[in-house]
Amino acid sequence: MIFQRRRPVRIETERLALRLPLHGDMRAWTALRVTSRAFLTPWEPVWADDHLSQKAFTHRVYWAQRVSRSGTALPLFLVRHDGVLVGAITMDNIRRGPAQSATIGYWIGAPFARQGYMREAIMGLVHHAFTSMDLSRIEAACLPENAASRGVLEKSGFKYEGVAQSYLQISGRWRNHVLYANLRGDRRGRSHAR
Repeated sequence: MIFQRRRPVRIETERLALRLPLHGDMRAWTALRVTSRAFLTPWEPVWADDHLSQKAFTHRVYWAQRVSRSGTALPLFLVRHDGVLVGAITMDNIRRGPAQSATIGYWIGAPFARQGYMREAIMGLVHHAFTSMDLSRIEAACLPENAASRGVLEKSGFKYEGVAQSYLQISGRWRNHVLYANLRGDRRGRSHAR
């Protein structure tokens, strides 16, 4: 029996390549996270003390390789075609069988916010999920007051589905999140968040 090694996922969009993190990305990733710290921390879980360490980044790279091979997650960096790292998007909790679904989470560096990069990345990843991975449902959640995140989800074809109480710990507190989903072959029409 001949085993073929699967090539790592690489999704090309108009301005970006979505690809697994590499060890060589550490400096760019660390610099972008440091530069964007005040911009990101209101929307993220509390950073671990070693969040920006080389050891933590090395674990991140190995974790990304492992989960992408196993098909349970797809953690991708958003790299402009000129080589500049602008953010990241992860499709996680990939469920097969009758569910055929996954959840996405994402962040964009402060210097690259509101330039359409995240919408481009979300749309590219969702297209890949529906066409190459045969998923049927992609879910996302964000804080109700995160107007930018809600806007990018809605512009990317996600529809509001409700509120999850105490969904995630953000900035050290359990926080409610608004839930969105994008369905392959969605016939629900436009939904309006309450």
